[in-house]
Amino acid sequence: MKNREQKRREVDQLRRELAGVPHLFLTSFQKLTVAQDFELRKAVREAGGRYRVVKNNLIRKAAEGTPAEALVKGLAGMTSLAYTPADPVALAKALTAYAKNHPVLTFKAGLVEGRVVDAAALQELANLPPREELLAKLLFLIQAPAQRLASALQAVGRNLAVALDQGVREGKFSA
Repeated sequence: MKNREQKRREVDQLRRELAGVPHLFLTSFQKLTVAQDFELRKAVREAGGRYRVVKNNLIRKAAEGTPAEALVKGLAGMTSLAYTPADPVALAKALTAYAKNHPVLTFKAGLVEGRVVDAAALQELANLPPREELLAKLLFLIQAPAQRLASALQAVGRNLAVALDQGVREGKFSA
């Protein structure tokens, strides 16, 4: 059993972590075996995140004054935290993939870029393509107008050259 000082230190540490992460997912787990817990933690670590099981009261106290404060109000039941400072899509994909194979893990809610989202929005987030693919699509969309302009400008010169060549061949112009 933890004493008051240990709990206070744990709350302070958790508060520092919550203040520094823009992406946080609350999950519920029941009847999770040790092997399943190890597998889940490994999947979260590979996605660049952290996974913690914390008592609801400690989460509420730690979240005071952080963006996660609105998220943790009214928590009930067993709660675990998965959070990442980096890519929320990778973490959401890892948690969703794990939840498909182990239905004991369910989503409660999440915090993405400082906004509270529900379980349905977390599923949509997990269905997004990877970050690199989104950046590639964005780059294509940025480059497309410039490429079309260059093609249109080249077409004017090419069409003029074709018309002059055709005029020379038909004898309308002398070379």
